[in-house]
Amino acid sequence: MNLKFSIIIPVYNRPKEIDELLKSLIKQDFCDDFEVLVIEDGSEETSEKIVDLYNTQLDIKYFFKNNSGAGESRNFGMERASGNYFIILDSDVILPNQYMSEVKKRLEINFTDAFGGPDAAHNDFTILQKAINYSMTSILTTGGIRGKKTSIGKFQLRSFNLGISKKAFEKSQGFSKMKIGEDIDLTFRLWENNYDTQLIEDAYVYHKRKSTIKQFFKQTFDFGKTRPILNNKYPKTAKMTFWLPSLFIIGIDFSILLTIFGYHQLSLLYCLYLFLVFIDSLIQNKNIQIAFLSIITSLTQFLGYGLGFLESQLFKKRN
Repeated sequence: MNLKFSIIIPVYNRPKEIDELLKSLIKQDFCDDFEVLVIEDGSEETSEKIVDLYNTQLDIKYFFKNNSGAGESRNFGMERASGNYFIILDSDVILPNQYMSEVKKRLEINFTDAFGGPDAAHNDFTILQKAINYSMTSILTTGGIRGKKTSIGKFQLRSFNLGISKKAFEKSQGFSKMKIGEDIDLTFRLWENNYDTQLIEDAYVYHKRKSTIKQFFKQTFDFGKTRPILNNKYPKTAKMTFWLPSLFIIGIDFSILLTIFGYHQLSLLYCLYLFLVFIDSLIQNKNIQIAFLSIITSLTQFLGYGLGFLESQLFKKRN
């Protein structure tokens, strides 16, 4: 297959971030032509002037549409793209120079109609963003729930960094109207239509995380709230592991109760776990502040996801 890439970027009130992403696109060590479509999703603070700065350096098109959410904006872009393989990026990512080359190389070796790539923390990110990145990606936290399966057909896509062929987009009709979990929903529908997915490990992006604990809690709460809806929609995909964050926070409450009555064993297990998180983050980030913050962000992630999951599980008939 002769690959022609179209990069689709939905953006909402983030001109500074889109500038950083476009700047990283002109630095790609990639010889083939590709186009970029920026879809402004009804923003009040638009990115049009920023996009205009790159007209001579990129084959770039700018569209403004009424606000409908990122999923429908991605579909809007893919419907207007001229390429035969679409790369979907969130506006808050930055690409390493080799990103496009790695995608093409891997698809030429093992072609699949969809792929996903991992994320990493850039050196310029804040220590909180790096701690959140640790919690979102570590196997010791809920970052491991989707898994990092490298075998063909097994990887669940992430909307901030994914690719999909034009053929698979037209067959699946792209993203649904779900605001959260729309990438997982797309993955399941692709699998139902016998399209394979894969993880391209070297096609990573630097993904900016939330800037406050409060924002991170809301994000993980929404993730947890969406999972039972997906389980109900696709019963065969439901796993017991999705209950782990909820069981984790229930266990903390139970351990506190036991400690009051003089039984410290369960509390000690939780302390040991958090110590392991600290050590693992310290090894990965080589920064003691990030390691300490990783304890807070990991607890926030469990609390947010677990509470959201329980609320949705208990009241899912209302969703």
